[in-house]
Amino acid sequence: MPLYLDVHTITGGVELDDVCQAHKADLQTQAAHGVSYLRYWVDERHGRVFCLVEAPSAGAAEAVHREAHGLVAQEIYQVQEGC
Repeated sequence: MPLYLDVHTITGGVELDDVCQAHKADLQTQAAHGVSYLRYWVDERHGRVFCLVEAPSAGAAEAVHREAHGLVAQEIYQVQEGC
């Protein structure tokens, strides 16, 4: 299954606890879209969130975020894991 990295930019910064709650909502929603959110990283000060996800398409990954909490990524990249 394709692997994607999405990037959220939140003006004014972001709290780790808020991202944790959004991730939990993703996990509850993902199966309906055939998606698996694997990990995420947060840069609180700069308001950046990076999510790693296995999904059949970028659109499926976006649908999970939209349905779970409405915070869709501004950028999404199909990536491959290195050795």
